[in-house]
Amino acid sequence: MIRVVIYEDNPQFREGLTMLINGSDGFSVLASYKNCNNVAEEVEKWSPDVILMDINMPGTDGLEGLKKIREVNTEVKVLMLTVFDDNKNVFEALRNGANGYLLKKTPPAKLLEYIQDATLGGAPMTSSIATQVLKMFQVIPQSKNQDYCLSERETEVLQLLVDGFSYKMIASELFIAIDTVRSHIKKIYEKLHVNSKSEAVAKAFKDKLL
Repeated sequence: MIRVVIYEDNPQFREGLTMLINGSDGFSVLASYKNCNNVAEEVEKWSPDVILMDINMPGTDGLEGLKKIREVNTEVKVLMLTVFDDNKNVFEALRNGANGYLLKKTPPAKLLEYIQDATLGGAPMTSSIATQVLKMFQVIPQSKNQDYCLSERETEVLQLLVDGFSYKMIASELFIAIDTVRSHIKKIYEKLHVNSKSEAVAKAFKDKLL
């Protein structure tokens, strides 16, 4: 069962999401909120697998809420679900540790697929957002390669993350246990000073680590 918490200020959309997710096998909405004013406490209380996070909300918005979550929890998967598709919001969300970035016009079946993908180690993005991210990397000045002291195995795992492999796929490709994959990825995050797969992939490109 994939446990979800929703942050969305539009009551109709929030209710619609809740009905969609609760009505689908293998998914459950634990709680939903109209802003992120108490997000750290709420995430600790519910311990969800996935958080669906709007950006523009009264009080503490989604980007600030994301920062607060990452201060206390680096494991939960946070998917931004918003109408905003501008570079600034996309970049800020990924930099602050979002695991994916989806637009609200995403079809219901695809949204459920994205949620499941995130729990398996994926970094789901609406196709138009993924295109923007690629373009953003093309214009970011390449900095000098830094030595983060990644081991040979950690470099292999990072390369597979960049190639879009999920944790399960990495385990299969390298013939290792999925817990071993998680251990390698935890060490990679520590060495790169990042909190999410999307941040690790961004740093790999930015600092020419591969």
